[in-house]
Amino acid sequence: MFPVKALAALCAVSLAVPAAADPLESFGTAMKYGLPLAAAVCAQKQHRLEDFAVRGLIQTALVWGMKEYFDGQPISRRPSGEGKGFPSGHTAAASFGAADLAGKCFDDQPAAGLAAYGAAGLTGFSRISAGEHTPAQVFSGALIGISFGAANFGIGTDGASFSVGMKF
Repeated sequence: MFPVKALAALCAVSLAVPAAADPLESFGTAMKYGLPLAAAVCAQKQHRLEDFAVRGLIQTALVWGMKEYFDGQPISRRPSGEGKGFPSGHTAAASFGAADLAGKCFDDQPAAGLAAYGAAGLTGFSRISAGEHTPAQVFSGALIGISFGAANFGIGTDGASFSVGMKF
């Protein structure tokens, strides 16, 4: 099992930011990297790193492709007026890590899974609060991240399979 203390440490590290930085935005950026990294460590310990990496790469490519495809469309316009806002990449990455942790690493620790999803939710909120994304852009990123984080392609095992399961 992946220790709950590791998730708490990730959250604590994300709050150690320069005084000039917005703590909520810094937390969101830290969780964009921290939650998938924690999930990758767990995946390595559970001998499922190949499957995790493929799902993560596909999720990242999908988000990037959607940003490129929808650039210039109203749905992709950020609150600042800039483009490439659809979907939120920060939220997708954090939600991917949270869903993998909650469903595969914290399967017998619902409070830890809730904490992971809460950190991903705060990541999305931080993007809205910072004026980087609209709620629809954040929701779309979360949906993509959770979908790929909860999936299991069965890569690296005897016989490939596909399943999706979510635990809270």
